[in-house]
Amino acid sequence: MTEVIQWFPGHMAKARRQVAEQIKLADVVLEVVDARAPRATANPDLEEIAAGKPRVVVLGKADLADPDATRAWVRELGGSDREAVALDAVRGKGTGELLGAVRRLFQPELARLTLKGRLPRAARAMILGMPNVGKSSVINRLAGGRKAAVGDRPGITRGQQWIRLNKEVDLLDTPGILVPRIRRQSEGIVLAAIGMVKEEVFRADWVAGAVLPLVWQMASGALEERLGLKQLAADPQTNLVAMAWAKGLIRPGGQPDPERAAHLFLRELRDGRLGRLTFERPGEAIPELLAVSPPISG
Repeated sequence: MTEVIQWFPGHMAKARRQVAEQIKLADVVLEVVDARAPRATANPDLEEIAAGKPRVVVLGKADLADPDATRAWVRELGGSDREAVALDAVRGKGTGELLGAVRRLFQPELARLTLKGRLPRAARAMILGMPNVGKSSVINRLAGGRKAAVGDRPGITRGQQWIRLNKEVDLLDTPGILVPRIRRQSEGIVLAAIGMVKEEVFRADWVAGAVLPLVWQMASGALEERLGLKQLAADPQTNLVAMAWAKGLIRPGGQPDPERAAHLFLRELRDGRLGRLTFERPGEAIPELLAVSPPISG
């Protein structure tokens, strides 16, 4: 496969080093993933970086994902030293469960401190996740919009700050970290489609055309109602042209504009206007997607 997404910029390696250094200050790690693609949006490096730390997997953007699939992921991702919580940051649903999970996972450390004669303190939680995964929305919901800095702590670097959530939990924000490489082409396509990658670094028509068959399986009715796609053709360009005609996206000279149709489709998908969609489920990999980069004349 020809690489079509410029994925891991140089500053990501620096951010990874910062996180690896700062994580020693944390009692509990909060890993934010996108509920629509929890495996694809998880960073496997965290198994090494967060080794030995209790972890809460936060399935963010749960309001955009299939609720049955999200419940299945919560069961799948939980474990003895790890909990999983679905969070709808828009409505705040799941906030109490998330804070409760942090408190539970902090209890062994709090008991150890008490045995040593130390005064009780708030749990120190570190929040991690890929860029654009929704970390800021989670923080704002947990902090009630306050984002109040707790104060100076050793080793705090630019882009990181302690936030007082309540008297029981302090939160350390960190830079987002991408996975060093895209593991499978289909994962890269879905990551781009749901907004995990800036559109400046990939061709919208390439991604939209490739992911359309998967969306069609889940939301053919919404695609017809919202974008006028009445049937799915085998050729990605044909589908984009059909949407362009249906939505009146016409270039000067009277020709359809598939590039504008691709951008419109991706906006509809990311905003949830095509329904609550989940692209991968426990035990099932994202299916292989046809990756054809059709020429677009300007």
